[in-house]
Amino acid sequence: MSSKNRRLGRGLDAILGDVELAYTKELESGQKDLVLEIDIEKIYPNPYQPRKKFDENTIDELSKSIQKHGLIQPIIVFKKDDDYVLIAGERRLRATKKIGASTIKAIVADIGSRNLRELALIENIQRQDLNPIELANSYKELIEEYKITQEDLSHIIQKSRTQITNTMRLLNLTQKTQNSLINGDITQGHAKILVGLSQKDEGDILNTIIGQRLSVRDTEDLVKKLKSKKESKNKQEIKLSVNFINEMKNLKTALSNYGKIKIKDKKITIEFKEISNIQSLLEKFL
Repeated sequence: MSSKNRRLGRGLDAILGDVELAYTKELESGQKDLVLEIDIEKIYPNPYQPRKKFDENTIDELSKSIQKHGLIQPIIVFKKDDDYVLIAGERRLRATKKIGASTIKAIVADIGSRNLRELALIENIQRQDLNPIELANSYKELIEEYKITQEDLSHIIQKSRTQITNTMRLLNLTQKTQNSLINGDITQGHAKILVGLSQKDEGDILNTIIGQRLSVRDTEDLVKKLKSKKESKNKQEIKLSVNFINEMKNLKTALSNYGKIKIKDKKITIEFKEISNIQSLLEKFL
């Protein structure tokens, strides 16, 4: 594992260690002062939060649970001036706001702002409800931020490099396709098949998937047929191109008896040796 990989890992361990210690001390010794009731209006979202879409149905369910049982797991925040920046627990915060609460139970982590992006990204990557595009963007940000490889990242988050690569390839899709994946119009299985197609073919297949409600298997078959048709067309074009070149060579050889031949694009220029050669050539066409 590279030194960059280890630096990233140690930084994360230290941050999560502080949080875990706070939880442990609270549970074991009853030191409630480690968990504060914070004014919700003073909590701002983490600017590096990769999650852009939240399921309102699950937020509603969570708010009902909090209203009935209270918030069992505190959110995690970072103090900034007189306010707080949310690190983990945005769904809990949103659900608590929905029930009209003015304060929320929170652990104030001992963390520097330089670690905010790292913690937010890692915390979200390890959750199961990120959509594939949010997950791909999280991978991309970590790799670019810490100048690490996909192999390094695979060791840090305990996921295979192949899985990381395949997920990040989804970012090569058009915005329309990405939005369709985010909105649930297509699955990640559908999206993976579309990677690598031209924008036109991608758009045509996407419309077909949605319009005809194709399964992943049906989509695979459709793309195979498309690629097979294109390969056949390419082979035919190559064959025609080879035949054309051979015919031009034969023509050049035949005309060389009459003078100097120049062939460029769609033009054939003959610089005749003698005037009589012009007459001889014309007689062949008359």
